[in-house]
Amino acid sequence: MEDVAKTVDATGQTCPMPVLMTAKAAKELQPGQVMLIKATDNGARSDIPAWVSQTGNELLESGEADGVMTFYVRKK
Repeated sequence: MEDVAKTVDATGQTCPMPVLMTAKAAKELQPGQVMLIKATDNGARSDIPAWVSQTGNELLESGEADGVMTFYVRKK
């Protein structure tokens, strides 16, 4: 994966914290930069892609391993 400019560790957080933490972190990025979001709340599976779509950013990749979901998002 491309260089990650920021990592949002929302593991252990419940809805709506993963999305709120992601939105806050996105404000600190420049267009084109990539952030990694890690979350364990099942709601993040749909909430993060929905947030990406609503904000016009780009979901580069998502996955899940050992109960931790990961999302790579490029700021537009």
